Amino acid sequence: MSENRTERMTKIIKLAAADYMQRESSGSSLITITDVHLSKDEKYANILFTVLPEEKQDAALEFSKRKRTEFREYIKHKTKLGRIPTFDFEIDYGEKHRQKIDEISRDSK
Repeated sequence: MSENRTERMTKIIKLAAADYMQRESSGSSLITITDVHLSKDEKYANILFTVLPEEKQDAALEFSKRKRTEFREYIKHKTKLGRIPTFDFEIDYGEKHRQKIDEISRDSK
């Protein structure tokens, strides 16, 4: 697949996921879409996100997994993607670790 096509598709999915989560979540937590990992064949997409406050993380993950089918329909209607991948949502632990390292670095100065 073309690198440009994959990059465009990833960006479209990331923006749509952010919009969808903002619209559909209860507002009791802040869900931030941090990245999208698209498979080489573009059939699968893992959407990574962080949650504030952290205590709401499990509920947000459960919510996002429950809404996968509805999100796929949202993508179909709101974007011009030809082939719609199968979506999954995951907590972005890499981003959480980076934030923790930044916090430790600031505290040690």
